Amino acid sequence: MADTGEIQLPFWLRIVKCAKENIGPSTSTIGFLLRIMLPVSFAVLILKNTGILNYIAKFMNPLMQFLGLPGEAVLVYLTSIFMDLYSVLAVINTLTLTGKQVIILSTMCLIAHSFFVECLIMKKTGSRIGKMVLLRISVSILSGWLLSFIVPEEAGTIIGTEASQFTEIPLGFNLALFLEGLEPWFIQSLVLVLQIFLIVFIVMFVQRILAEFGITKKLAKIARPIIGFFGLSSNTAYVWLVANIIGLAYGAGVIVEELKNGSLTHTEADIFNHHAAISHSQIEDTLLIVSLGVPYIWAALPRFLLAIIIVWLERVRRAIFRSSFKVKVV
Repeated sequence: MADTGEIQLPFWLRIVKCAKENIGPSTSTIGFLLRIMLPVSFAVLILKNTGILNYIAKFMNPLMQFLGLPGEAVLVYLTSIFMDLYSVLAVINTLTLTGKQVIILSTMCLIAHSFFVECLIMKKTGSRIGKMVLLRISVSILSGWLLSFIVPEEAGTIIGTEASQFTEIPLGFNLALFLEGLEPWFIQSLVLVLQIFLIVFIVMFVQRILAEFGITKKLAKIARPIIGFFGLSSNTAYVWLVANIIGLAYGAGVIVEELKNGSLTHTEADIFNHHAAISHSQIEDTLLIVSLGVPYIWAALPRFLLAIIIVWLERVRRAIFRSSFKVKVV
């Protein structure tokens, strides 16, 4: 058993060690994601060629148009709620969307993705689940509505090649249309697999390096003076960095540990959750959306600004409640 006087490996050997340790977990993660994404993408191809997606799109078109989106975009949004962002990429790549629509839809999905899992995580770390559910759904829709006015028409990259893939397809399986769409689906899926492999491997490798050299905790010390600008306690600087570097799901363990050892109060954790519900995983999730052709600034900034606004509104609400009813709000 090694003691505290153990000699550390040289710098480059530690990098190599991180790389070797990253191969197994990243490969496992990639395999797991692809087992979800490829069947989901194929299922969407089936829905499209049976006309079912047309029917859903037509029904939801009025609501989606309110947000500047076509009706079939609802399938992407619902996928984000029930599944993760990787599955969203699998579905969104089967649609035809303008660059502006991709930005609007991807921002909504960045806020709402992995909805049930992450809301349960926030409940575990000090927040009321009903409030978090309402917060994430309402802010995701609000973000889409606001961006429909703000985002320039020429922003982003167009997805798909035809202006209207989902019109005039009768209900029933169309074999010719299915075979025609099979080759483009295969090529798109192959490109997506390569993108996911690179992104997941690089992000997980960076995470291991940050942990190996203790950089995350050092960054937290640097972030302490500015974290108050976000409306958060300086005690949340470390968990804020963790949630943004490795994501809310992975960061939940850190938050729970900070609560247990007294480094974080339940009130501080709850306020932090109001921020993290809107903006987290600013590296991995953002890079995934950038892979769709969304400019980095549009993939990262809207939810970050919305998170700051939401936290300050929550702090004002609590201050008014305390002054009006003279009770302590937890």
